[in-house]
Amino acid sequence: MTKKPSIDLEIPLGKRTPMYRLFEMVPAVITYGAFILLIILSFVSPLWAAIYLLIILTSVLVRAVRVAFHTILGHRRLMLAQKVDWAARLADLDTPEEAYNRHYSTAGKQFGMRTHLENLRLVQADSASFPKPSELYNMVIVAAYNEGYDVLQPTLRTLTKVTYDAQRMIVALAYEERGGEEMEATARRLEKEFKGKFKEFMIIKHPRDLPDEVVGKGPNISYAGERLKEWCDKEKLAYKNVIITTLDADNRPHAAYFDYVTYEYIINIDRKHLAYQPIALFLNNIWDVPAPMRVVATGNTFWNIISSMRPYAMRNFASHSQSMDALVEMNFWSRRSIVEDGHHFWRSYFYFNGNYSVHPVYIPVYQDAVLDNTYAKTFKAQFIQLRRWMYGVSDIAFIAVRIFTRKRTVPFWPAFVWFIRALDGYVTAGCMAIIVAVGGWVPLLVNPDAYNDMVAHQLPDVVSMFQRVALLGLIIIVFLSMRMLPPRPARYKRTKTVWMVLQWVLMPLTAIGYLSFAALNSQARLFFGRYLVKFDVTTKATLESRELARMEKLKTHPSQLKPRFGRRRK
Repeated sequence: MTKKPSIDLEIPLGKRTPMYRLFEMVPAVITYGAFILLIILSFVSPLWAAIYLLIILTSVLVRAVRVAFHTILGHRRLMLAQKVDWAARLADLDTPEEAYNRHYSTAGKQFGMRTHLENLRLVQADSASFPKPSELYNMVIVAAYNEGYDVLQPTLRTLTKVTYDAQRMIVALAYEERGGEEMEATARRLEKEFKGKFKEFMIIKHPRDLPDEVVGKGPNISYAGERLKEWCDKEKLAYKNVIITTLDADNRPHAAYFDYVTYEYIINIDRKHLAYQPIALFLNNIWDVPAPMRVVATGNTFWNIISSMRPYAMRNFASHSQSMDALVEMNFWSRRSIVEDGHHFWRSYFYFNGNYSVHPVYIPVYQDAVLDNTYAKTFKAQFIQLRRWMYGVSDIAFIAVRIFTRKRTVPFWPAFVWFIRALDGYVTAGCMAIIVAVGGWVPLLVNPDAYNDMVAHQLPDVVSMFQRVALLGLIIIVFLSMRMLPPRPARYKRTKTVWMVLQWVLMPLTAIGYLSFAALNSQARLFFGRYLVKFDVTTKATLESRELARMEKLKTHPSQLKPRFGRRRK
């Protein structure tokens, strides 16, 4: 059995303490309170309402400028990092002295070469502190629930095409017993296909209804982690020499990802206390999804790029890599949270007494945008996905009781800054887009006297001016998103590219209709104690699976069959 952590790292199941319940309510109180305060101030004094709104708009404008700046820098770094031969740089760490002499004359001509030279110098000077690439292994857990062969096979096939040595990779397909017979058959089929392609390929079935677990990804990958630990024990492989990467069913890492991560793992001395975060790009099927989903997916893509430029505030998201040494010590991931990625940051942060951080890896893991078999199902699935992400707000209470009580194991002020950042992020997601969109009209609608106040009367025009300035950031995103698009599939005409630009008129609607409402829904659930205890899996439909669903529907209900949407075929 895995040794249990010596401190409490788990979200409570069932009844919470009064203090825990209080902090669960705090995000909703602040977010909904922001709307209520604007209305109250509009009744009491239109001038004060105008000042309140102008303060919010100014903060939004400052953020928009910062976002635009980080978007440009982050995109540039992402593009440059993908041009580096990371396999060669990783190999250099085996012979640091020879590599240093060979590269010295080219310093400055390649992205990060000066830093690479410094790393080679440090490895050469203190070789005992740095493991050699030949001593390390990469384990990959691909989490699956009931995804089909057409989703999982391309992901596993991608792993066979990486530049990292396949004989130093151990790949596990972690699937759910609750996925049923079809999932079992898919797992067995993939086992036959990929056996022998890596040092080890295994399928690991997570039993249903284990005690003290929610229905979610965390229990699945933790169960797989325990089986991989047993494999390491059998092979007498030291945990500190193993890097574990978790992938969702549709995640396809860049060919150089594992070389890059292994390189970063070696050169960072405090490697046990680091997680390595790639940039998630939701571009796999971007041409195929409806326009609102493309806008949401592209927005998420650029948020990940922006986040990579703020490593001091980064947290785990979706796919990430970490030392098995740390994961075994912490008993792997949370089995009680449906947001296991973001929550894992907080578990690690408190377990290691604040000595934990997320290190950006400027190379992508490609993911799917939301797509289901019909428009209605796709729109619903998109909201459910964002609601699950926004349910990370449940961590606020988890953080608070470990900072403001005797449970604190971390320095107060750095932890307090983390708490404020996390709270601000969820509050901003819930209320800012709505206030910016309609806030300028509130004083005029609820208080007739506002028309006599010069400042309040000008609010709609002022808000419009702020919106136009903030539009600069959107223009930058539109331009860069077009450059990042994968090649247009032959099944679409050239006019599709025009729609990829025009779709951005939907940005205000998607920001409010999806992000804000998802955040408001999650916070309201916490406020009333209606907890999410089940991971709502985002359907991973493909063109093939949608066509099969269409044909099946044609057989059973031909009169209800609707034409394909968003699709032009040659």
